[in-house]
Amino acid sequence: MARFVLIHGACHTGWCWHLVVPELLARGHHVTAPDLPGRGGDPRPHDSLTLDDYARCVLDHAGQPSVLVGHSAGGFPISRAAELDPRRVTRLIYLCAFLPRDGASLLEMANAMPEPPLKGLARRQGDAYAMDDGADDTRFYYGLPEALRAEARSRLCPEPMAPHSEKIRLGPNWQSRPRSYIRCTEDLTISTDAQAEMARSCDPKDRYDMPTGHSPFLSDPEGLAALLSRIAEDL
Repeated sequence: MARFVLIHGACHTGWCWHLVVPELLARGHHVTAPDLPGRGGDPRPHDSLTLDDYARCVLDHAGQPSVLVGHSAGGFPISRAAELDPRRVTRLIYLCAFLPRDGASLLEMANAMPEPPLKGLARRQGDAYAMDDGADDTRFYYGLPEALRAEARSRLCPEPMAPHSEKIRLGPNWQSRPRSYIRCTEDLTISTDAQAEMARSCDPKDRYDMPTGHSPFLSDPEGLAALLSRIAEDL
C-alpha cells in the first residue's frame, strides 16, 4: 500500500481532506494531511515564510517515500519538496493544481491565465490575502450541498503572500519524479483549459479527468480516493 501526503491549496487547511482520509485508510493506505505553515497556531510572521518552508513541511510529513498530492496552489510546495529531497517522493499528483514552470512564481502563473483563479474572490490583508466576505464561494465549492459549503467556507483562512510571490527553482530531482495530473472538468476556479495546458508535461497515460468542481475532496471523496489509490497502485 502507498503512503499519501495530502497538501491543501490557498486559504485552506488540512481539514479539507477530512472525507478523503478515511476512504484512503479503508483501502489500506497510510495518510497524512497537514496544515502548511502560516495558519493555525503557527506564530511565524507571514512575511517571513518561504516556499521552502512549505516544502519542508511536506517532507517532514512524508518521512518515508510517499505519494505527494497537491490541490490547487498545493502544486508548488509538492514540486519544491521533490526538488529538495526526491528520495522521499514516489510520485507527484496534481489535483486541479498549479503544475509549476521553473523560474515562475505562482502569482505570475495565475495572473497570466485568461481567467485568474482568485480574481474577484480574494483581497489583500496585510502580508496575506483572504477570501472576500461577499465573494461567490460557488467557484470554490461548486456542486456542494449548502451545509457542507457553509462549513468549508467557515474554515477558510488568510494565505501568506510571500511563498506565492517567490519564483520556484526546479531541476533534475523534480524532473526525475513521475507525475500525474487530475483535471476537474467542472472547475470554476482554475479553468479546464488551463489545467489541460499544465497537464501536458505529464505523460498522456498519467492524465485523468474527474467530473467535479474545484473541491473534489468534498464533492466526491470516495471517487477521489479510488482514483488516488488506482494511480498509486500503478507504481
